[in-house]
Amino acid sequence: MARFFSRERLPAQALWPDRPGNAHTQGSRRTQGSRRRQSSPLKQSSSFKKSYKVGLATAIFLASAACALAQGNYEIQVYPSETQDPGTTMIELHSNFTVQGSKGVVDGVYGTEHQLHETVEITQGITDWFETGLYIFTSANPNQGGWQWVGDHIRPRARVPESWHWPVGVSVSLEFGYQRYVFSPDTWTLEIRPIVDKQIGRWYLAFNPVLDRSFHGPSVSQGVVFSPDLKAGYDFTPKINAGLEYYGSLGPVGNFDPLYQQEQQIIPAVDLNLSPKWEFNFGVGVGVTRGTDHLLVKMILGRRFGNAKSPK
Repeated sequence: MARFFSRERLPAQALWPDRPGNAHTQGSRRTQGSRRRQSSPLKQSSSFKKSYKVGLATAIFLASAACALAQGNYEIQVYPSETQDPGTTMIELHSNFTVQGSKGVVDGVYGTEHQLHETVEITQGITDWFETGLYIFTSANPNQGGWQWVGDHIRPRARVPESWHWPVGVSVSLEFGYQRYVFSPDTWTLEIRPIVDKQIGRWYLAFNPVLDRSFHGPSVSQGVVFSPDLKAGYDFTPKINAGLEYYGSLGPVGNFDPLYQQEQQIIPAVDLNLSPKWEFNFGVGVGVTRGTDHLLVKMILGRRFGNAKSPK
């Protein structure tokens, strides 16, 4: 998967505790205003009703906010269509550090800020067109109990064989697994990831129109969520490709979330093709909406074992 999303919606103050307009800031301004003057009993009653309505609206907003997207960045990657050659194994370490993200603990779920995520991905090639992958998610933060196991996922993937001579690469993966509640309130999830890619001269383009589904947790009622990923890279040399990666989570299919609640992240990234047996990817991600972790750093280091039929 390109990234592991928990389907919780965090209140705005969890992401920006000092932002003007957050609930606690507005509340302090209202308190200051009440100290400057006293209202008549009639005005006090009217003011109480207005405050009650405002409080009720705020409570409803925060309740709905509990179902929003808060990104847990465990494995951030736009998938290529090709699969591992039969008899070969790829072992990858995905290292991601959230510099600025959600803070504190909301409804028993850890914030992402200053979490270091280390994910081990092991992919085994079965046939020319089929592979199976296993993910082991971990998280480290000294303020959240140190290093902890987060969960595991399994991911079978099949592709259109090269012998079919399609004009673009096409494959699809299914990823299913468990993650602990303290890291994601949606503990059992399924991801369906169609993959389309194409090399055009020095340009490499990939599109992953991902569909996410929760089976246990607050997002079950949302149904299928659309989370598109894109990559556009340019081969500056035979060994260096650089470009942009985009990761989004737009909300339930047919009823997208408001823009400020969506996850929209852009990552300038570089790929080094130093050897057919090694892969390396590095990027710095910037969240461009209120529902996204603001700043993170990601790195992928992979080693292929076995004799591939052709360089990857």
